[in-house]
Amino acid sequence: MKSKSVKEKEAEKAEAVKDDKEKLSSTKTSVKKATTAKSDTKDTMAKSDTEDTMAKSDTKDTTKKSDTKKTTAKSVTKKPTEKKAAEPKVKRPKKVKSIKERALESYQNRLNSYFDEMKWLYFELYRGDEEAFSYFLSLLEKYALSREEDLLLLDEQRMADPDWYKGKDQYGVLLYVNNFANNLKGVEEHLDYIKESGFNYLQLMPILESPKDKSDGGYAVSDFQKIQAEIGTMGDLRSLSKACHREGISIGLDFVMNHTSEEHEWAKRARKGEKEYQDRYFIFPNWVIPNEFEKTVPQVFPESAPGNFTYCDEIKKVVMTTFYPYQWDLNYANPTVFNDMLDNILYLCNMGTDVFRLDAVPYIWKRLGTCCRNLPEVHTLIRLFRMAMEIVAPGVLLLGEVVMDPTKVLPYFGTEEKPECHLLYNVTTMASTWHTLATQDTRLLQHQLGQIFALPKDKVFLNYLRCHDDIGWGLDYAFLRNFGMEEIPHKAYLNAYFRGFTDLSEARGELYNDDPLRGDARLCGTTASLCGIEAAGKEGNKQKMEDAIRLDIMLHAFLLSLSGIPVLYSGDEIALENDYSYHDDPIKKTDSRYLHRGAFSWKKAEKRQTVGTVEERIYSGILKLEKLRRKNIAFSNKADTWIIDTKNSHVLAFGRYFEGVKLLCFYNFSVNTEVAYVSEVEDYVNMLTGKKMKARDLIIPSHDFVWLKTGF
Repeated sequence: MKSKSVKEKEAEKAEAVKDDKEKLSSTKTSVKKATTAKSDTKDTMAKSDTEDTMAKSDTKDTTKKSDTKKTTAKSVTKKPTEKKAAEPKVKRPKKVKSIKERALESYQNRLNSYFDEMKWLYFELYRGDEEAFSYFLSLLEKYALSREEDLLLLDEQRMADPDWYKGKDQYGVLLYVNNFANNLKGVEEHLDYIKESGFNYLQLMPILESPKDKSDGGYAVSDFQKIQAEIGTMGDLRSLSKACHREGISIGLDFVMNHTSEEHEWAKRARKGEKEYQDRYFIFPNWVIPNEFEKTVPQVFPESAPGNFTYCDEIKKVVMTTFYPYQWDLNYANPTVFNDMLDNILYLCNMGTDVFRLDAVPYIWKRLGTCCRNLPEVHTLIRLFRMAMEIVAPGVLLLGEVVMDPTKVLPYFGTEEKPECHLLYNVTTMASTWHTLATQDTRLLQHQLGQIFALPKDKVFLNYLRCHDDIGWGLDYAFLRNFGMEEIPHKAYLNAYFRGFTDLSEARGELYNDDPLRGDARLCGTTASLCGIEAAGKEGNKQKMEDAIRLDIMLHAFLLSLSGIPVLYSGDEIALENDYSYHDDPIKKTDSRYLHRGAFSWKKAEKRQTVGTVEERIYSGILKLEKLRRKNIAFSNKADTWIIDTKNSHVLAFGRYFEGVKLLCFYNFSVNTEVAYVSEVEDYVNMLTGKKMKARDLIIPSHDFVWLKTGF
């Protein structure tokens, strides 16, 4: 083998350098700059790619020099006919990207994916405002790049399993922090109780700063980035979210979209006459335009807060206040409002929030000559919020508070291609359940469940018996008229029944927003008190207590057998009763919803460990049902569901089927023992007792239920 000349060696080196330069040149990234916000992130990624390529080029230079020396050495020491076996190539291990690097790349991909639609919708809504859109994009980058590593890892997990919240394992509790454990640190200390009770979704009722005397239960927010001083700090919230995530518990917050408190900084500056801040609300110089609005906009609280506008004497102008006079409606037609509210929700998102309950979402867009409810622009806004959340924190959910019939709330889910809310409240089933109890007639509930069962299975509802709010009797009166039930007299009957003013009723509740002129009122009370546990306890009547406990557990069985996410109001699991002390509180006494917003009783909670107590029987009874739900695949949201005709209007029944498992659920809403006239051919097992039985002409005691299971 002849040794190479100096010229040949130099030529080879020159050629190698040329090759490396060409490779380096080919790796340069060409990025189309849509905005400064996008280009900064892309430049960072391009710089990283270039540095990696240069590092590889340096390695290749060194390798080529070494190879040249080896060739020269071989020509001196080896015979021309001798060949050396080729050395195996050593593969350099690929650099493992850090979570921050992976998150950055993923963020950029999501931004690119949604960019065109976001720009189109934003420009359509805000008339091509480039400056506002640029600021909008800068918010996405700010919060995406400042997200902490534990949240980025959670994002990755949920992106890998985007349906993580749709399983039968989800089970929630909603609570007021101060009622449950005084403050956020107290809630963290009591996570063991929450976990023991089976809950893996914790919905915190409003915790943001709100004036004590004009708070509307926390829904009049004066600062979206500050916690109520008496319950903690943002640091406490972040600590709680970390603790929840370690225990496999997701955490939810309320986000009040429609309005701010009159004590919010924006409202204060508006009252000082600053036009920029007055433009964030609906403020008019006189009553001319407000009076035009009043012609078409319904009143939310006609008794306690009549009208939709309030005169502000400080500025001598009229302000739109749809809910209460101290809650000023935000003007989302102003892009500054949208951007700043997005800033607020993304800030809370990075505190570790997993679910945002979007309060009063149908109200957020106003237009003269309309009812100012459910306008098309509402859906544009929700879609923009959804995309922003997907880009910054994929896996964080939007729960829409839309108080309408399930068949009418479907638009708030959006479409498969352009989704909006992940979850919606099933308000109608809640109200219809209590109607069914009072009338002992299941036909309305059958009718509405049939409609829900016909909806696409990917639509997930949050189901509940009671919550922090009142029970409104917005029932399907067009359907009820078929059975002689007219709206005004029927509402009067329901309110009488649940206050214990009718025969066969042991319920104890109070009216909320009673409007005698319209014959309308809503109802308040805890589940236990509405089921008769309170009355039975005060009377010391053992038989009534047995009946009340059986009814309470039956209603929870019904709740847990529905597709969706079942949620309990804190205290229902230990039969917490009404708290009448609010009558003595000068701030609370005018709002009867505080009847069921009493403090959680840890003394009662301790009794759950004593066999035979009311608290133990309710707690263990509900927990047993919850465990059965987790264990049985037919409770999946993907299950087929259908109404079963029992030939008895007192007994509700429906079936569930998924992957070879079939369940039958029967509920007797009558005060008497009833028969479900069915004739199923399969052999079943009673899921509560384990006994084998036939599903034929089932005899069901008053206010009791049966769950049957078979397999194929």
